[in-house]
Amino acid sequence: MIDRLAADLRKAFPEIKGFSFRNLKYMRAFAEAYPDQEFVQQPAAQIPWFHNCVLLDKVKDNAERKWYIHQTIQQGWSRNVLVHQIESGLYHRQGKSVTNFERTLPKPQSELAQQIIKDPYNFDFLSLREAAQERDLEKALINHIRDFLELGVGFAFVGSQYHLEIGGQDFYIDLLFYHLRLRCFVVIDLKIEEFKPEFSGKMNFYVSAVDDLLRHPSDQASIGMILCKSRNKTIVEYALRDMNKPIGVSTYQLRQALPENLQGSLPTVEQLEAELNVVSVEIQE
Repeated sequence: MIDRLAADLRKAFPEIKGFSFRNLKYMRAFAEAYPDQEFVQQPAAQIPWFHNCVLLDKVKDNAERKWYIHQTIQQGWSRNVLVHQIESGLYHRQGKSVTNFERTLPKPQSELAQQIIKDPYNFDFLSLREAAQERDLEKALINHIRDFLELGVGFAFVGSQYHLEIGGQDFYIDLLFYHLRLRCFVVIDLKIEEFKPEFSGKMNFYVSAVDDLLRHPSDQASIGMILCKSRNKTIVEYALRDMNKPIGVSTYQLRQALPENLQGSLPTVEQLEAELNVVSVEIQE
């Protein structure tokens, strides 16, 4: 019936596109997914049709689908960015960082800050090896700063290894951002290891210094983000309990884990490089 309807519509309205068999099935799925006419006329109508098709294909939970629609409107995501955010599981990572924001920030600032920070962050686009150092991670992020979608819209890059002179000594912040919606500085400290309690003390120091030296009177309180390879939630909660500055602790992934049945069956980087060298020699000969 749908196939026949598509042919009839194309014949009746040859000047109008969009009546293919496939598109009519999307229209039916769209109507089934959103029975609320008000929602269809407001949020769902504000994103392009093919964005809606992506959501119908890739997201089955209705609440999750609506969340991505609202985020697409707010963030201005292209279709490719929307696909990336869905495939990286952004809905399930948003607001999962361990923080002390509820105690150290007023509402609604605390709620917005909590939602902006994710856990884990997905850095698999950096293609770093497991033995990478903190400076390697920092340099890679700087090189990809314009494509660094993981932080989200609103983060304005201020500097890397940002210099602060305090008490006659030199200190350097790994990454410093300013968030346009939160109206505050965001201090990021990168750690290629598991979270340790002393990291929170160092971050408290940095956030205090930024508040005193860089913060404008109209700015909101600065926020600290510690990005670690892994963390123990209980240890983080104890470490942040008596800190008076807003700090969040999140983890990151350098690459997606391979299924167990594939681990060990793929060549290493060294093996690939060796094979490419052999091929290059053969071509030259």
